[in-house]
Amino acid sequence: MSRIESRNALRLRRHARVRRRVAGDGARPRLSIFRSLHHVYAQIIDDASGRTIVAASTREKGVGDGLESRSSAAAAEKVGKTIAERAKAKGISSVVFDRGGYKYHGRIKALADAARGAGLEF
Repeated sequence: MSRIESRNALRLRRHARVRRRVAGDGARPRLSIFRSLHHVYAQIIDDASGRTIVAASTREKGVGDGLESRSSAAAAEKVGKTIAERAKAKGISSVVFDRGGYKYHGRIKALADAARGAGLEF
């Protein structure tokens, strides 16, 4: 009988596969995405030092305010724009994109497109 795995366990396996190839350094840190049922989170991480440089999420007052839903594609766009602005302020213009084991579709794509539109290169 085959073992049934949860969606999150399968996502974590995909993420581990992606992370074998994708790593951020000082020159090009990693833009990591996490999407829950209620919120969208993004972090820019320097894997060489193991530090989060910049973060943004729909849980923050400035980002989540005025949104109809904090889990929508519009919310993801706002997070993408915010993370790009904060990265530019820290002097980061180029990142490596880590979709976190999610499909490049919907909220993930909206966040990535908004970050690119705000001047982040990946």
